[in-house]
Amino acid sequence: MSKPVLPKVAKPTRKTSTKAAALKAQPDADKTLSLILSRLEDMKAEETVTIDLRGKSAYSDYMIVTTGRVNRHVGAIAENVTKSLKENGIKNIHVEGLPNCDWVLIDSGDVIVHVFRPEVREFYNLERLYTQGPGAAKAI
Repeated sequence: MSKPVLPKVAKPTRKTSTKAAALKAQPDADKTLSLILSRLEDMKAEETVTIDLRGKSAYSDYMIVTTGRVNRHVGAIAENVTKSLKENGIKNIHVEGLPNCDWVLIDSGDVIVHVFRPEVREFYNLERLYTQGPGAAKAI
């Protein structure tokens, strides 16, 4: 009796998902941080504080809190930072708050940016929330 002939089945190949490939292509957190800080300086953002979240947060390495003088300035800062991130290969950027421009959040993955109007920043005081208490992150 002869053995039955089984159809050949291709061995599965290991493919990198497009999301994983996009993440590998992005600059590291320190380069992203440097890029964002440069853009904030160019746009005359005020009172910029960088908070080091490495080892403290699973979602981000750095958080930046900064201020624009009025709504239009806040929006211009956010749009400039977002454009610069895209031009430098950062994928999956999420932006919240652009219609009102009281508080705009830019999530670039490794670096989170909060751009506030002065009164809104004072009200929420995110720096205090993240830099005080046991195990708190430190502002750099």
